[in-house]
Amino acid sequence: MIKAVIVDDEPKAIQSLSWELSNFRTDIDVIKTFSNPEEAIAYLNSNTPDCLFLDIQMPTMDGFQFLEKLSNKDFAVVITTAYDEYAIKALKHEAIDYLLKPIDSDDLEATIERIKKFNYRALNVSKIEEVLTNFNGKLDKKRITINTDGKLIFLNIDDILYVESDGNYSTIILEEAQKLVITKKLKEVDAILPEHCFFRIHNSYIINLNKIKEFIKSEGYVVMQSNHKIPVARQRKSDFLEKL
Repeated sequence: MIKAVIVDDEPKAIQSLSWELSNFRTDIDVIKTFSNPEEAIAYLNSNTPDCLFLDIQMPTMDGFQFLEKLSNKDFAVVITTAYDEYAIKALKHEAIDYLLKPIDSDDLEATIERIKKFNYRALNVSKIEEVLTNFNGKLDKKRITINTDGKLIFLNIDDILYVESDGNYSTIILEEAQKLVITKKLKEVDAILPEHCFFRIHNSYIINLNKIKEFIKSEGYVVMQSNHKIPVARQRKSDFLEKL
């Protein structure tokens, strides 16, 4: 069963598409509908349906701005619009298809078949990622695997100096002044890094304990081997000293 979410500022459009889906298909279930895009973003960033039917023209936020705000995009996106001019732009934003309003039943059938193919491929990719991640973990305890932006990144933990938060993104600072920006929040990165050598020293920073050069107690910050100064949060200071 395909689980679908509909986002459209017009209640009648939601009602019409929901009716089409429920009356012409038995393999798709509309689990949520939203006329408020902010509420939809909050839901989708913590829930993963199989597909999203998204109206491109909404008064408070257009569909492309909506997609930019999503941190979770692990589902098929279908753009719905009354204007054909948005089609190319929609596909550039990783939508798998677009539907012109009023939505034609035959077009909807074809779109659902695309959703099925998308989900089948995603399932196979997920299995491959799981095998690679498990293999890497068993093969080398000094490497971590980060799944981000449709790719797997394998990093040696000894190459990581620290990680800095940037909202829904994190920047990994590596040896030789290299940087890696990933679409994961800092708490997600913290869950991946091994506890024995990494510590979240501040709400915005995780440091590699083996890369500390100095701890300036009087001013409350550490100096890394790269000479970057990282603040020590007051409430984390005692736990940090225990780690040392």
